[in-house]
Amino acid sequence: MNIALIGYGKMGKLLELRALEQGHRITGIVEPDSSDVVSLAGSVIVKTIAELESPDVAIEFTCPDAAVPNILALTERKIPVIVGTTGWYDRIGEVRQAVTLADSSLLWSSNFALGVHLFYRLAGVAAKLFDPFTEYDVGGWETHHNKKTDSPSGTAKILVERVLAEMTRKRTAVWGTLERPPAPEELHYPSLRLGSAPGTHALVFDSPADSIELIHTARNREGLVSGALTAAEWLLRCAGPGKPAGKARPGIFSLDDMLASA
Repeated sequence: MNIALIGYGKMGKLLELRALEQGHRITGIVEPDSSDVVSLAGSVIVKTIAELESPDVAIEFTCPDAAVPNILALTERKIPVIVGTTGWYDRIGEVRQAVTLADSSLLWSSNFALGVHLFYRLAGVAAKLFDPFTEYDVGGWETHHNKKTDSPSGTAKILVERVLAEMTRKRTAVWGTLERPPAPEELHYPSLRLGSAPGTHALVFDSPADSIELIHTARNREGLVSGALTAAEWLLRCAGPGKPAGKARPGIFSLDDMLASA
């Protein structure tokens, strides 16, 4: 695949190296503040999406404010895009309309790690099991590095959505500081931003007698990178790493769509 990277932070740098190791080509890296930026592997760095060659696919990991303008610019050029940025989902209707009108392709996820998506499924099953037993309250927490710009994380939002969908006695999420006791129908899920932690999400079922915890801890960003590259191959109907790109699947997809087709 010929890949363009949108954003050259820690994820962008690791994506570049792993993509090249798998036999893909980086046709360009978009980094607006590129004056003092040098690619680790010698890839071309440009300031705008308009300056890119025509890649097979773009992978976007930037920040919430930049994500939608980047998606719209890529969609206008009919460049398929994998989006790993979170915090922009309130505008997903606008993005969906743009992708549909342009007959382009987009795949997004709050987290590209396979383990996280298995964690979502475990959380849904656990929530359904515990729902009839009212002595068990449910809540949780998440931790990320102190450079993360959105809170709660996109992963936390989807995790809590999966739990609420399976519980009749929990109907509302409460994020952040809670200066009162939570109501019985509320699920409290605060966030912590600290140091360089890649990310931890916990779900706790607690009773007077015992406590059961489900925890996913990311050791590094390798799972995110692997998932994003696999998603790019799937979106382009590739057979695997290093294989030539085919015709992109038109439409807007989530990682769940990719996993469902596996």
